[in-house]
Amino acid sequence: MPDPAHPFRAFTPFRRAAYRAGPAPRRQFLPREFIVPLLDAAAARLPLLDAPDLDWTLARRVHDPAFLHRWQDGQVTREEERALGFPWSSAVVERSLSSSGATLSATTDALRLGLGINLGGGTHHAYADHAEGFSFLNDVAISARWLLDTAQASRILILDLDVHQGNGTATIFQGEPRVLTVSMHAQGNYPFRKEISDLDVALPDGTGDGVYLSSLNHHVAPVVAAFRPDFAFYLAGADVLEGDQLGKLALTSAGLRARDDLVYRWAAQSGVPLVSVMAGGYHRDPATLIAARLGTLDSALGAYAPAAFT
Repeated sequence: MPDPAHPFRAFTPFRRAAYRAGPAPRRQFLPREFIVPLLDAAAARLPLLDAPDLDWTLARRVHDPAFLHRWQDGQVTREEERALGFPWSSAVVERSLSSSGATLSATTDALRLGLGINLGGGTHHAYADHAEGFSFLNDVAISARWLLDTAQASRILILDLDVHQGNGTATIFQGEPRVLTVSMHAQGNYPFRKEISDLDVALPDGTGDGVYLSSLNHHVAPVVAAFRPDFAFYLAGADVLEGDQLGKLALTSAGLRARDDLVYRWAAQSGVPLVSVMAGGYHRDPATLIAARLGTLDSALGAYAPAAFT
Protein backbone atom coordinates (compact mmCIF):
# COMPACT_ATOMS: atom_id res chain seq x y z
CA MET A 1 0.00 0.00 0.00
CA PRO A 2 1.19 3.58 -0.62
CA ASP A 3 2.63 5.44 2.36
CA PRO A 4 -0.27 7.31 4.02
CA ALA A 5 2.15 9.70 5.77
CA HIS A 6 2.27 12.06 2.79
CA PRO A 7 -0.46 13.57 0.59
CA PHE A 8 1.31 13.19 -2.73
CA ARG A 9 0.31 11.20 -5.79
CA ALA A 10 1.68 10.66 -9.28
CA PHE A 11 0.06 10.81 -12.68
CA THR A 12 1.07 8.35 -15.36
CA PRO A 13 0.28 8.10 -19.06
CA PHE A 14 1.76 4.61 -19.25
CA ARG A 15 -1.46 2.72 -18.57
CA ARG A 16 -3.15 4.23 -21.61
CA ALA A 17 -3.95 1.99 -24.60
CA ALA A 18 -1.47 3.93 -26.72
CA TYR A 19 1.35 2.68 -24.50
CA ARG A 20 0.07 -0.87 -24.09
CA ALA A 21 -0.51 -1.66 -27.76
CA GLY A 22 2.41 -2.87 -29.81
CA PRO A 23 6.15 -2.49 -29.29
CA ALA A 24 7.84 0.72 -28.20
CA PRO A 25 8.36 3.06 -31.17
CA ARG A 26 12.15 3.05 -30.64
CA ARG A 27 14.39 0.19 -29.57
CA GLN A 28 16.08 2.49 -27.03
CA PHE A 29 12.85 2.97 -25.07
CA LEU A 30 12.02 0.95 -21.97
CA PRO A 31 10.48 -2.29 -23.27
CA ARG A 32 6.77 -2.71 -22.65
CA GLU A 33 7.23 -5.67 -20.32
CA PHE A 34 9.24 -3.50 -17.89
CA ILE A 35 6.66 -0.72 -17.59
CA VAL A 36 4.34 -2.82 -15.41
CA PRO A 37 6.97 -3.57 -12.73
CA LEU A 38 7.99 0.10 -12.74
CA LEU A 39 4.41 1.21 -12.15
CA ASP A 40 3.82 -1.50 -9.54
CA ALA A 41 6.87 -0.38 -7.59
CA ALA A 42 5.82 3.27 -7.86
CA ALA A 43 2.30 2.39 -6.70
CA ALA A 44 3.79 0.92 -3.53
CA ARG A 45 5.10 4.40 -2.73
CA LEU A 46 2.14 6.64 -3.59
CA PRO A 47 -1.20 6.55 -5.41
CA LEU A 48 -0.99 6.40 -9.20
CA LEU A 49 -3.64 8.17 -11.26
CA ASP A 50 -4.21 7.70 -14.97
CA ALA A 51 -3.31 10.78 -16.96
CA PRO A 52 -6.20 12.81 -18.38
CA ASP A 53 -6.01 14.14 -21.92
CA LEU A 54 -4.87 17.70 -22.37
CA ASP A 55 -7.43 20.11 -23.81
CA TRP A 56 -6.32 21.12 -27.30
CA THR A 57 -7.07 24.77 -26.51
CA LEU A 58 -4.21 24.78 -24.00
CA ALA A 59 -1.85 23.25 -26.56
CA ARG A 60 -2.75 26.07 -28.96
CA ARG A 61 -1.51 28.64 -26.45
CA VAL A 62 2.01 27.32 -27.09
CA HIS A 63 1.91 25.51 -30.43
CA ASP A 64 0.97 26.77 -33.88
CA PRO A 65 -2.67 25.77 -34.56
CA ALA A 66 -1.94 24.78 -38.16
CA PHE A 67 0.87 22.50 -36.98
CA LEU A 68 -1.41 20.87 -34.42
CA HIS A 69 -4.22 20.39 -36.94
CA ARG A 70 -1.93 18.60 -39.40
CA TRP A 71 -0.63 16.27 -36.69
CA GLN A 72 -4.10 15.54 -35.39
CA ASP A 73 -5.09 14.44 -38.89
CA GLY A 74 -1.84 12.63 -39.71
CA GLN A 75 -0.94 15.03 -42.51
CA VAL A 76 2.79 14.89 -41.85
CA THR A 77 5.72 14.35 -44.17
CA ARG A 78 8.43 11.72 -44.00
CA GLU A 79 10.89 14.49 -43.17
CA GLU A 80 8.75 15.47 -40.17
CA GLU A 81 8.57 11.85 -39.04
CA ARG A 82 12.35 11.59 -39.24
CA ALA A 83 12.68 14.72 -37.12
CA LEU A 84 10.31 13.21 -34.54
CA GLY A 85 12.27 9.94 -34.54
CA PHE A 86 9.49 7.50 -35.47
CA PRO A 87 6.43 7.31 -37.76
CA TRP A 88 3.22 9.20 -37.06
CA SER A 89 0.28 7.26 -35.65
CA SER A 90 -2.84 8.11 -33.70
CA ALA A 91 -1.06 6.58 -30.70
CA VAL A 92 1.63 9.28 -30.97
CA VAL A 93 -1.07 11.92 -30.59
CA GLU A 94 -2.73 10.05 -27.71
CA ARG A 95 0.57 9.61 -25.87
CA SER A 96 1.36 13.30 -26.24
CA LEU A 97 -2.06 14.43 -25.03
CA SER A 98 -1.98 12.13 -22.01
CA SER A 99 1.59 12.98 -21.09
CA SER A 100 0.84 16.71 -21.32
CA GLY A 101 -2.36 16.18 -19.37
CA ALA A 102 -0.37 14.44 -16.65
CA THR A 103 2.02 17.38 -16.39
CA LEU A 104 -0.87 19.83 -16.14
CA SER A 105 -2.50 17.70 -13.42
CA ALA A 106 0.83 17.58 -11.58
CA THR A 107 0.98 21.37 -11.88
CA THR A 108 -2.34 21.76 -10.08
CA ASP A 109 -1.07 19.35 -7.41
CA ALA A 110 2.07 21.44 -6.95
CA LEU A 111 -0.02 24.58 -6.45
CA ARG A 112 -2.05 22.79 -3.79
CA LEU A 113 0.54 20.54 -2.12
CA GLY A 114 3.93 21.95 -3.06
CA LEU A 115 4.91 18.92 -5.18
CA GLY A 116 3.40 17.43 -8.33
CA ILE A 117 4.68 14.32 -10.11
CA ASN A 118 4.34 13.00 -13.64
CA LEU A 119 5.86 9.56 -14.21
CA GLY A 120 6.51 10.57 -17.79
CA GLY A 121 6.67 13.90 -19.59
CA GLY A 122 9.60 16.15 -20.32
CA THR A 123 9.19 16.37 -24.12
CA HIS A 124 11.45 19.38 -24.32
CA HIS A 125 12.48 19.07 -27.99
CA ALA A 126 9.02 20.08 -29.25
CA TYR A 127 9.05 23.55 -30.83
CA ALA A 128 6.05 25.80 -31.23
CA ASP A 129 5.67 24.83 -34.88
CA HIS A 130 7.35 21.46 -35.35
CA ALA A 131 8.17 18.17 -33.65
CA GLU A 132 11.67 16.92 -32.92
CA GLY A 133 13.49 14.33 -30.83
CA PHE A 134 10.57 12.11 -29.71
CA SER A 135 8.64 15.28 -28.81
CA PHE A 136 5.36 16.39 -30.40
CA LEU A 137 3.80 18.53 -27.63
CA ASN A 138 6.01 20.42 -25.17
CA ASP A 139 4.23 19.43 -21.96
CA VAL A 140 6.23 21.62 -19.58
CA ALA A 141 5.91 24.68 -21.82
CA ILE A 142 2.14 24.16 -22.02
CA SER A 143 1.77 23.98 -18.24
CA ALA A 144 4.09 26.95 -17.69
CA ARG A 145 2.06 29.02 -20.15
CA TRP A 146 -1.14 28.00 -18.36
CA LEU A 147 0.32 29.23 -15.07
CA LEU A 148 1.22 32.59 -16.60
CA ASP A 149 -2.09 32.99 -18.40
CA THR A 150 -4.06 32.25 -15.22
CA ALA A 151 -1.78 34.44 -13.05
CA GLN A 152 -0.97 31.53 -10.72
CA ALA A 153 2.79 32.07 -11.08
CA SER A 154 4.88 35.00 -12.24
CA ARG A 155 8.49 33.78 -12.05
CA ILE A 156 8.81 30.24 -13.39
CA LEU A 157 11.99 28.17 -13.39
CA ILE A 158 12.35 25.35 -15.91
CA LEU A 159 15.31 23.34 -14.66
CA ASP A 160 16.23 20.87 -17.38
CA LEU A 161 18.76 18.24 -16.26
CA ASP A 162 18.11 15.83 -19.10
CA VAL A 163 21.34 14.89 -20.91
CA HIS A 164 20.06 16.66 -24.04
CA GLN A 165 19.56 20.41 -24.31
CA GLY A 166 15.94 21.54 -24.04
CA ASN A 167 16.04 23.26 -27.40
CA GLY A 168 12.31 23.51 -28.00
CA THR A 169 11.65 24.93 -24.55
CA ALA A 170 14.45 27.48 -24.99
CA THR A 171 12.95 28.87 -28.19
CA ILE A 172 9.37 28.90 -26.91
CA PHE A 173 10.31 31.15 -23.99
CA GLN A 174 12.96 33.32 -25.62
CA GLY A 175 12.19 36.90 -24.70
CA GLU A 176 9.83 35.89 -21.88
CA PRO A 177 11.31 37.44 -18.70
CA ARG A 178 8.88 35.59 -16.43
CA VAL A 179 10.41 32.20 -17.37
CA LEU A 180 14.00 31.18 -16.65
CA THR A 181 15.11 28.31 -18.87
CA VAL A 182 18.13 26.41 -17.52
CA SER A 183 19.65 23.44 -19.35
CA MET A 184 22.64 21.47 -18.11
CA HIS A 185 23.47 18.90 -20.79
CA ALA A 186 26.13 17.03 -22.73
CA GLN A 187 27.82 19.44 -25.11
CA GLY A 188 28.52 16.88 -27.84
CA ASN A 189 25.08 15.27 -27.84
CA TYR A 190 21.77 15.86 -29.60
CA PRO A 191 20.60 18.43 -30.59
CA PHE A 192 23.74 19.15 -32.54
CA ARG A 193 22.60 22.71 -33.28
CA LYS A 194 21.92 24.13 -29.86
CA GLU A 195 19.46 26.89 -29.10
CA ILE A 196 20.05 29.58 -26.48
CA SER A 197 18.52 29.03 -23.06
CA ASP A 198 18.69 31.69 -20.38
CA LEU A 199 21.43 29.53 -18.89
CA ASP A 200 23.18 26.72 -20.72
CA VAL A 201 25.79 24.61 -18.95
CA ALA A 202 27.39 22.35 -21.54
CA LEU A 203 29.43 19.46 -20.15
CA PRO A 204 32.07 17.40 -21.98
CA ASP A 205 31.56 13.74 -22.78
CA GLY A 206 32.27 11.43 -19.89
CA THR A 207 31.52 13.97 -17.15
CA GLY A 208 31.09 12.13 -13.87
CA ASP A 209 29.57 12.80 -10.48
CA GLY A 210 32.07 15.31 -9.11
CA VAL A 211 32.15 17.79 -11.98
CA TYR A 212 28.43 17.39 -12.60
CA LEU A 213 27.39 18.15 -9.02
CA SER A 214 29.93 20.97 -8.77
CA SER A 215 28.48 22.54 -11.91
CA LEU A 216 24.98 22.29 -10.48
CA ASN A 217 26.09 23.95 -7.25
CA HIS A 218 28.38 26.64 -8.65
CA HIS A 219 26.86 27.53 -12.03
CA VAL A 220 23.16 26.74 -11.78
CA ALA A 221 22.27 27.40 -8.14
CA PRO A 222 23.40 31.07 -8.02
CA VAL A 223 21.40 31.92 -11.15
CA VAL A 224 18.31 30.23 -9.77
CA ALA A 225 18.70 32.03 -6.44
CA ALA A 226 19.03 35.40 -8.17
CA PHE A 227 15.90 34.76 -10.26
CA ARG A 228 13.79 33.93 -7.15
CA PRO A 229 11.22 31.65 -8.83
CA ASP A 230 7.75 31.23 -7.41
CA PHE A 231 7.19 27.98 -9.32
CA ALA A 232 9.53 25.37 -10.80
CA PHE A 233 9.51 22.51 -13.27
CA TYR A 234 12.22 19.88 -12.95
CA LEU A 235 13.13 17.61 -15.87
CA ALA A 236 14.79 14.77 -13.97
CA GLY A 237 16.42 12.97 -16.89
CA ALA A 238 17.99 9.60 -16.09
CA ASP A 239 19.89 9.64 -19.38
CA VAL A 240 22.87 11.25 -17.62
CA LEU A 241 23.74 7.80 -16.24
CA GLU A 242 26.79 5.95 -17.50
CA GLY A 243 25.58 3.25 -19.89
CA ASP A 244 22.66 5.20 -21.32
CA GLN A 245 22.23 4.43 -25.03
CA LEU A 246 21.59 8.05 -25.98
CA GLY A 247 23.63 9.84 -23.33
CA LYS A 248 27.30 10.75 -23.21
CA LEU A 249 27.74 11.55 -19.53
CA ALA A 250 28.88 9.12 -16.84
CA LEU A 251 26.99 9.66 -13.60
CA THR A 252 26.70 6.78 -11.17
CA SER A 253 23.43 5.87 -9.52
CA ALA A 254 24.70 7.58 -6.36
CA GLY A 255 25.51 10.72 -8.34
CA LEU A 256 22.04 10.77 -9.88
CA ARG A 257 20.47 10.42 -6.43
CA ALA A 258 22.65 13.24 -5.10
CA ARG A 259 21.53 15.47 -7.99
CA ASP A 260 17.87 14.74 -7.30
CA ASP A 261 18.32 15.30 -3.57
CA LEU A 262 19.81 18.73 -4.22
CA VAL A 263 16.91 19.82 -6.40
CA TYR A 264 14.06 18.47 -4.30
CA ARG A 265 15.52 19.66 -1.01
CA TRP A 266 16.02 23.14 -2.45
CA ALA A 267 12.40 23.32 -3.60
CA ALA A 268 10.97 21.85 -0.40
CA GLN A 269 13.02 24.02 1.94
CA SER A 270 12.50 27.22 -0.07
CA GLY A 271 8.75 26.63 -0.41
CA VAL A 272 8.77 26.82 -4.23
CA PRO A 273 6.03 24.61 -5.72
CA LEU A 274 7.70 22.07 -8.01
CA VAL A 275 6.54 19.74 -10.76
CA SER A 276 8.76 16.75 -11.43
CA VAL A 277 8.72 15.07 -14.85
CA MET A 278 10.90 12.09 -15.75
CA ALA A 279 12.26 13.20 -19.17
CA GLY A 280 14.83 10.97 -20.90
CA GLY A 281 16.18 7.59 -19.88
CA TYR A 282 17.42 4.91 -22.32
CA HIS A 283 19.76 2.73 -20.30
CA ARG A 284 20.96 -0.52 -21.81
CA ASP A 285 19.89 -2.32 -18.64
CA PRO A 286 16.15 -1.86 -17.97
CA ALA A 287 16.62 -2.79 -14.30
CA THR A 288 19.11 0.06 -13.88
CA LEU A 289 16.69 2.52 -15.46
CA ILE A 290 13.80 1.33 -13.27
CA ALA A 291 15.96 1.69 -10.16
CA ALA A 292 16.92 5.22 -11.25
CA ARG A 293 13.30 6.22 -11.79
CA LEU A 294 12.29 4.86 -8.40
CA GLY A 295 15.29 6.58 -6.82
CA THR A 296 14.11 9.89 -8.23
CA LEU A 297 10.66 9.25 -6.80
CA ASP A 298 12.12 8.30 -3.40
CA SER A 299 14.25 11.44 -3.43
CA ALA A 300 11.21 13.63 -4.03
CA LEU A 301 9.14 11.97 -1.32
CA GLY A 302 12.05 12.04 1.11
CA ALA A 303 12.62 15.76 0.61
CA TYR A 304 8.99 16.54 1.36
CA ALA A 305 8.63 14.14 4.31
CA PRO A 306 7.76 15.84 7.62
CA ALA A 307 11.08 14.67 9.10
CA ALA A 308 12.96 16.63 6.40
CA PHE A 309 11.83 19.90 8.01
CA THR A 310 12.77 19.07 11.60
